[in-house]
Amino acid sequence: MSKKYLAKILARDLNGLNIISLYCHKSKLKISDIKFLKKNKIFLLSLERNSIKDEKKQKVLSICKFEFIDQVKSKNINQYSSEKSLFLLAIDTIKTVNGYEFNLLFSDNGFITLTSEIIEVALEDLKEF
Repeated sequence: MSKKYLAKILARDLNGLNIISLYCHKSKLKISDIKFLKKNKIFLLSLERNSIKDEKKQKVLSICKFEFIDQVKSKNINQYSSEKSLFLLAIDTIKTVNGYEFNLLFSDNGFITLTSEIIEVALEDLKEF
């Protein structure tokens, strides 16, 4: 019996964040799977994504966690439609005077902008389907 290892990727720079963006491309999530823990400065996404480690097109449940988030803004995402599904298309990062802006680009022209002084992002797989 072979042991299953679940992936965990930590990003502390733009290259690492680009890898996480690639792994999250076309991930499916519901609006209710998006959480901002303002007191803890943590932003969480619970994603159903395609595994890209093999040819089997395995589905994986993952958590994408952004830490040290100071501000969150969203556009074209109705937070009252909590069961509506979205697809995360990309994570685009802009260096600003005070740190970074992470732009999460979703299907249907929705996006969320996160503001942080540093890059501290983790993508952790919870289980395979």
